[in-house]
Amino acid sequence: MNILGIIPARYASSRFPGKPLVDIAGKSMIQRVYEQAGKCADLTDVIVATDDDRIFDHVINFGGKAIMTADYHQSGTDRCAQVAAIHKDYDVIINIQGDEPYIEPEQISKLAACFEAPDAQIATLIKRIKTEHELHNPNSPKVVVNKLNEAVYFSRSALPHIRGEQPENWLEFFAYYKHIGIYGYRADILQQITKLEVSSLEKAEALEQLRWIENGYRIKVAETEFETYAVDTPGDLELLP
Repeated sequence: MNILGIIPARYASSRFPGKPLVDIAGKSMIQRVYEQAGKCADLTDVIVATDDDRIFDHVINFGGKAIMTADYHQSGTDRCAQVAAIHKDYDVIINIQGDEPYIEPEQISKLAACFEAPDAQIATLIKRIKTEHELHNPNSPKVVVNKLNEAVYFSRSALPHIRGEQPENWLEFFAYYKHIGIYGYRADILQQITKLEVSSLEKAEALEQLRWIENGYRIKVAETEFETYAVDTPGDLELLP
């Protein structure tokens, strides 16, 4: 199975302009993500997908592979689809977040393993929630999972609601999971989902994966024990290990 890792990277982030090029202990963020992804033996190749010449030139200069994509894409999924439409020799595309400089190669491998099942369409990672703050943090999307290890629903709220118990005690009664934002897609499925119109659930929660579920696509989940360290704002740099 040929698997292409794609790292979407744009310069014009509203909360952190130029984020992919920020220096982290002597290397840019995008270089650290690229090098971590390159350690995953399950990936046939890794490519940075960007709409900015500065990022493109930087990746080429450190010896990486990059491709210029359109500047109108609304999501990393859309940017991945453009690259996948050009590189048609791959069975699976893995969308690797460009703002997680210390992503573990094992996480990518665990996601790739989901596609050993021939019926897998889309896959993503989840992690057990262990703190009340994380459970009720709307910036940390939660996932409801069925017995087939498929996502039933994603929400910024804690689901399910534990009737008759105070929210601060919910972790004692149910195993909650947060979503780790790395995706894998069958190449043909990726092209299909990027043609879907924005759905009502997606608008309500501002989570694109709800568009896929609302249109009947199935999302397999795999559990990871690794913590992720996403950089959304300049202040997040101080929280990196």
